[in-house]
Amino acid sequence: MTTLGERTVTGSTHINWRRSLQARLLAGDVLGIALAMWLAVVMRFGDPRGAKVAGLGDLSYSQTGIALGLAWLIAIAAFGGYSMKVVAVGSTEYRDLARATWALFGGVAIFATLFKVAFARGFLAVAFPLGLILLLIGRVVQRRVLVRRRGRGEWVERALVVGSPVEVRYVVDTVRRTPIAGYEVVAVATAGQSREFRLADGSVLPEVGRPEDAARAAMVVGADVVVVAGQSSTGPTFLRDLGWDLEETECNLVLASRMTDIAGPRIHWKPVEGLPLISVEMPRYTGMKYVGKRAFDLVVALCMLLLAAPIMIVTALAVKLEDHGPAFYRQERVGVNGSRFRMTKFRSMVTDADAEARLQSLREDHDGNEILFKMKDDPRVTRTGRFIRRYSIDELPQLFDVIRGHMSLVGPRPPLPAEVETYDQHVHRRLYVKPGITGPWQVGGRSNLTWDESVRKDLYYVENWSMTGDLLILVKTVRAVLAKDGAY
Repeated sequence: MTTLGERTVTGSTHINWRRSLQARLLAGDVLGIALAMWLAVVMRFGDPRGAKVAGLGDLSYSQTGIALGLAWLIAIAAFGGYSMKVVAVGSTEYRDLARATWALFGGVAIFATLFKVAFARGFLAVAFPLGLILLLIGRVVQRRVLVRRRGRGEWVERALVVGSPVEVRYVVDTVRRTPIAGYEVVAVATAGQSREFRLADGSVLPEVGRPEDAARAAMVVGADVVVVAGQSSTGPTFLRDLGWDLEETECNLVLASRMTDIAGPRIHWKPVEGLPLISVEMPRYTGMKYVGKRAFDLVVALCMLLLAAPIMIVTALAVKLEDHGPAFYRQERVGVNGSRFRMTKFRSMVTDADAEARLQSLREDHDGNEILFKMKDDPRVTRTGRFIRRYSIDELPQLFDVIRGHMSLVGPRPPLPAEVETYDQHVHRRLYVKPGITGPWQVGGRSNLTWDESVRKDLYYVENWSMTGDLLILVKTVRAVLAKDGAY
């Protein structure tokens, strides 16, 4: 027990888990890179011992693979791939891995040109793409392990949150809803008179005094990080002074911004005479990156259609044979900028599922979200339909809609015209981009989401779209489909 002013709080010994996590990340990266190099040598030359690199004397490709692997690890570290600031944080960690890989590939190309070294193209064509894929898979696995640990309260940073009561409550509630963030709030400093700070859910946290005393309070409660929830109750030099006070400690300083749902790439700093101005880039829905998105959609959709053709043929026959109705179901949906199109799916319901009398009867029995009307035990779903819905096979024909240009592989959920008529003004922003076969709603809970949750996820995607984010959503979609979360 330690006393701070007139308040008594309990300190605890913090176990430094960072080195353990970094060691795990490094071990996973070493394993992935080593496997990629070994497979590249074996696939290109067969015998990994005999092949020599032209222009490097007696250096074998096995030795070259070791050297490239070490350089790869150094590049990852140089690009911040082992920093706790990016590990398990959005897509930043994966983007840093890709940047390090491209930098190394460019370095190898420059080295080969300057010193006239002839690397086998087959070796490089396997080593770098395969290595990046294995690195990304390894980080995804590590992230899942970290999520489970943090869900149990392990491998977290002890946080002291300072600011006004309103600001502190907002930050604490947000952090508690997001265990992957890795913060355990142990105390607050709001200058309140009580020794306890009560949250909206009725739970309490120790109140340790004024925000100006945060550095000393952090040492008392054993905090690893001081989170500044806001500065409405402090002076203009508060952050500077707090940073100075924390310089001689191992405690980090984090500033919570109220710029919610704005991704990092849209934020730019512009210092003016010591005043940090933040410029927020407005989202644009034209340009080369959207041309790239369209090209990506076409290539991947065509490849997926070729691979899925046998499954689609069997599914069409199964749907047709069950009740002799049509194999496909077409429904009008609203696309980009309010344009309408006929979306195609495998039929998973009885043929008169859209009959108004039947729909009205089901709505009267359904007490959930009226806008996203979807029932877990919908009596209209056929036996075949229940199976193909469980694994999202019913959505495969939407690949044709992607090729036609009505949809994208990743995007907001395609709404019905009746839904759009009920939209609030801000919700119409969902229509700024093409709807997707999958999207943030698919990987974030699917049919289990409330209307407000679905809107927030879709709007965040629309405002902060990136190719890296699309790739991440596609990977998460595979996991969501296999887990059958919210599929009905």
